[in-house]
Formats: sequence, structure tokens, C-alpha cells
Amino acid sequence: MDKDRVKGAIDQVVGNVKHHVGDVIGDQRTQAEGTLQEIKGEIETAAGKLKDAARNAKDNLLKSHEATEEASREKRHAKLVEDHNLF
Repeated sequence: MDKDRVKGAIDQVVGNVKHHVGDVIGDQRTQAEGTLQEIKGEIETAAGKLKDAARNAKDNLLKSHEATEEASREKRHAKLVEDHNLF
């Protein structure tokens, strides 16, 4: 899990608490700050999810490439064995 997702979740919770505290005490500034922190947290969480998705896509691509290369090596090896009757 990307660190942005963790930070985003924390900012969302803290922002929500600030928003509600501002609501209870009638402080519009605290409410607004809480709302902004919640939004910031949502953005950080989305960025973290995007990074995780990109990392997973890269890992899957590398695994696919490695599997393709391994299959190609095995095919070349089988062809060499067949051509030279080594086994």
C-alpha cells in the first residue's frame, strides 16, 4: 500500500473531526479547514491508489515479459536438442 493512501486516510479522518468540531462550536473557519483537509485526504488517497495500480501494472508486465522470455529459451533449447540429437 502506498504511503499516500495512508496519509490520505489520516487526513480524511482528522478533517472530518475538525469539520464536526467546527460545526458543534459554531466556528465556520474550523469547519472549512476540516472540509479542506478531508478533500486533501481524498486526493492523497486517489494518488496512492493510482501509484499502486501503476506499480501492479508494471509488475504484471515484467512477469509476463519474463514468462515469454523463459518460453522462448525453452523453445530454442528444445530446437537445439532436436537438431543435434543431444538427448
